[in-house]
Amino acid sequence: MTDRDVDVLSRAPLFEALDEQGAKALRANVTEVRLARGQTLFNENETGDRLYVVLEGKIKLTRTAPDGRENLLSVLGPSEMFGELSLFDPRPRTASAVAVTECRLAGLGHDDLRPWLTGHPEVAVQLLRALAQRLRKTNDVMADLVFTDVPGRVAKALLDLAERFGQPSEAGLHVHHDLTQEELAQLVGASRETVNKALADFAQRNWLRIEARAVVILDIERLRKRSK
Repeated sequence: MTDRDVDVLSRAPLFEALDEQGAKALRANVTEVRLARGQTLFNENETGDRLYVVLEGKIKLTRTAPDGRENLLSVLGPSEMFGELSLFDPRPRTASAVAVTECRLAGLGHDDLRPWLTGHPEVAVQLLRALAQRLRKTNDVMADLVFTDVPGRVAKALLDLAERFGQPSEAGLHVHHDLTQEELAQLVGASRETVNKALADFAQRNWLRIEARAVVILDIERLRKRSK
């Protein structure tokens, strides 16, 4: 494991409550997983026995409706964790995990982690805090679907992606989200046509510039106002 991997892991909820000695001991149980773009890590309704931290790249969590439509729940990048729900509730996975880009993950089996929760209650607290934050975000998404129009949801999604993946550039804030137009539409719970119309309107107002699987945010304050 490289120094960069260690730094990425240290910022994950699972590790940030540990001192260096504890983190080093827990890292000894970590296994690396590599995924190609589009490769599935696990599917919804499969038995889950591991949690993961993204070391490099992006992964998406999705759910599929009975009629085959797909809902994109979230896009995760370095230091973000997923799969921990089955640690506390060992029922089938509630979502599928698919690589958006080539990515590397750190996997930790529940059998390796459970003894740690007994000896290191601060780890359990951090994991519960991460679950609580995810629940709050889910509640916000549900409220947005009811109370916020599609352009507002698009603006909010772009700001969330910018906060985690944005890189300052001379032109503005470059957000390489790596999502297709269809995936962006799934993320905000709308049709691709409606989302494309909202993006085109933002571009016409000079709030952003659209690029392939990316946007450059030119006026972040206007975008923030539109997201409310």
